[in-house]
Parts: sequence; structure tokens; C-alpha cells
Amino acid sequence: MTILVTGATGNVGRQVVSRLVRAGRTVRAMTRRPQTGLLPHGVEVVQGDFERPDTWRAALDGAQSVYLFPFVYGAADNGFLDEAVKTGVTRFVVHSAAAAGFPPGTGGDGVLGRHLTEEREAHRGLELLVEATGAEWTHVRPGLLAVNALRWAHRIRTERVVREPYAGAGYPVVHEADVADVAVAALLTDDHIGAAQTVTGPAKVSQAEQVAAIGAAIGTQVRFEEIDPAEARTQWLRDGYDEETADWMIALLADAVDGTGALPPTDTCLRVTGRPPRTFAQWANDHAADFRPEVTR
Repeated sequence: MTILVTGATGNVGRQVVSRLVRAGRTVRAMTRRPQTGLLPHGVEVVQGDFERPDTWRAALDGAQSVYLFPFVYGAADNGFLDEAVKTGVTRFVVHSAAAAGFPPGTGGDGVLGRHLTEEREAHRGLELLVEATGAEWTHVRPGLLAVNALRWAHRIRTERVVREPYAGAGYPVVHEADVADVAVAALLTDDHIGAAQTVTGPAKVSQAEQVAAIGAAIGTQVRFEEIDPAEARTQWLRDGYDEETADWMIALLADAVDGTGALPPTDTCLRVTGRPPRTFAQWANDHAADFRPEVTR
């Protein structure tokens, strides 16, 4: 049985591919730029693009299960899904998002609420399209990924400092390997058919705690410098973020100063894999090379 992994060179997709290979499964990896993928030996790598129907047949031929990257924002086009079912796919494991399970109105009626509504409608819309195919399905809904901390990598490498608002803000961020473990369980067993699994880390980790963990992982003290939200917004715009993104990022942090806002920790990883989710400290150790100075990398 061939398992097609779409988004195969992404943070989670690579991990899914590696785990399936270790399990002895036949894996086909679909990516828009095959030459950029660092995937395990023996994986069939095919060029495929959700926006290019002419590439779908080669990717889907002979596949029975698909790990489905969220290819459409707004879930308006189900052409790829139709083709997949037509060619024999009987199971989809959807890489969705925790927001797909949020009730309407989560985050209020300001910039954060609007962002979460867009996220919920986009990812839940795709989930509904998959459910309508009649194939088996599981929705894997990761919360905020720990890899978002990589946006600090350049400043940590060059300045040993992170400047952000709301030092105490944080969520139970999830290691991409845990998301992959849950996805692979859904691909390889029948235990999760028809389930929506929200995957988080074990506990809230504040921004200041994340920075400290990264410093410990690289053996160097990294300073967290708390700045005013307005100053942060200016910095993010200078870094290339658009105004809307900068605004909801600030609101997202403000929402999780005294708690975890809309995203409390879940026990999904323990229930599905039999072990607790990886900590942020483990993630930092796994990614230490991303934060070390260029001269020692």
C-alpha cells in the first residue's frame, strides 16, 4: 500500500515521511520543488502542486492513503480530493489546525477574533470537504507549533537577545514530531477513523521561558528584553510582516499572559501514542543548531 504525503518537505511532513519509512511502509512524497527536499532514502519523490491538476495523477496513482496538507485557504476547491477518490484513495489524514474546533466568537470581535474566525472557517471548511468524499478520515489539529520560535533564530545567533512584548505570554506549543506521531497513528491504524485530534504541548511555556530553554540548549545565556507592543509592532513591520499580521500577533500574545487563552493543553499525544508530549526544552535541544552562531554551526 502506497501512502502519499503531501507537504512532504514541511516541518511536519518530513517527520511523517521519516516515521512511515521506519515503519516499513511504501511512501510517496509530493512536493512542489523535489530538488529542495531532504527525505530518507527509498522514498519516491514526485513533483506535485495543488494548483496544477496535471501533476495530480502521478502523485496519486496507486495511493490508498493521503496525509493531506491544508492546500486551500477557504476550502473552495475540492478537485484534488475528487481526483484522489477516483484513483483509489480510501483514507485521508488531514493536517488541520486547533482553530477548526473553536466555537464561533472565540477571541472576541476584535483583530484576534477575526483572525481565529478566518482560521476556523478555512480549516474546518477543508475538513468538511474531506468528510464529504465518503472516504475514511482523521483530522489532526495542531495548536501553535514550537517551530514558530525559529523566527528568533537570527537575532539569537547574532545578538543573543530576543525583544518581544509580553514576556509572560505563552501557549502549550507543540513539537512537530508529536504532530507527526499522531498523524502516523491515524495513517497506520483504524483506531482514529472519524476523530478530530487537537494536539498541543504538555503545558504553557512563556516567551521568556522559551528563550531561556533555547539558551540552555546552545549553552549560552540568551536575554529576553520585554518591549512595548507598539515598539514590537514597528519592529515586525520592519522585519517584513504586514500590518494585519502584526496586529493579531500582538493580540494573540496579550490573550495568553495570565493563562493560555483559547488553547489549553490537551491529552491527545498521551492518549494516541501512550507517552506524554515532548517539552519545549526537548524541542530546543532538537533545534539547537538553528540558534548557534554561524561560526560554530
